[in-house]
Amino acid sequence: MSDRLIDTRALEAALAEFARERDWDRFHNPRNLLLALTGEVGELAEIFQWKTDAEAEGVMGTNEAEHVRQEVADVLLYLVRIAMVLGIDIDAAVRNKIAMNARKYPPLRDTGDQT
Repeated sequence: MSDRLIDTRALEAALAEFARERDWDRFHNPRNLLLALTGEVGELAEIFQWKTDAEAEGVMGTNEAEHVRQEVADVLLYLVRIAMVLGIDIDAAVRNKIAMNARKYPPLRDTGDQT
């Protein structure tokens, strides 16, 4: 079992092969990938645009659930691809960020107040 928090190696290999088979590596530079990622985040946001909080919280119980899953997948795929192109170890970056956030935002102290 891996001690990695996030193990994206298989996904990275699949994305690299997918891009290579289509000769897309020449287009997969940081700028293009970031623009594509931004577009996908926009498509995900569009699903939730103009919904009430209650509607947004219940979206996975609607006929839009599959669309949400697809857009979340697109966002993840582009994010992983950007990390690959920039040589970022996602696992190390996430571990470092969690540690930094833990220092920046320490746990709330238990005051004994149960309200």
